Amino acid sequence: MHYVLARIKVKPEVAELARGILVDLAAKSRQEPGCVAYELYQQAEAPHVFQTMEQWKDKADADAHMASLHVGAALAAAGPLLAEAPEIVACRRLL
Repeated sequence: MHYVLARIKVKPEVAELARGILVDLAAKSRQEPGCVAYELYQQAEAPHVFQTMEQWKDKADADAHMASLHVGAALAAAGPLLAEAPEIVACRRLL
């Protein structure tokens, strides 16, 4: 399995707009080949901060996801809303 965590921080005033973009991205990502799980979270105390936790069958599936048209469209739409560059990291599950 291949795990990916992404932290996305947007400008506070556009949090709801970003939420819509990210919800759509999550729904489309869940339909991709190799997607085992794709969860989206919004911080309760900082609603302009989002986190995804993704599980892919393998790294090739995660790479294909990042190269997909819907990821490109989401990045283009969310780009102007970002407060900083997203932090995207591959992880190993320990437990």
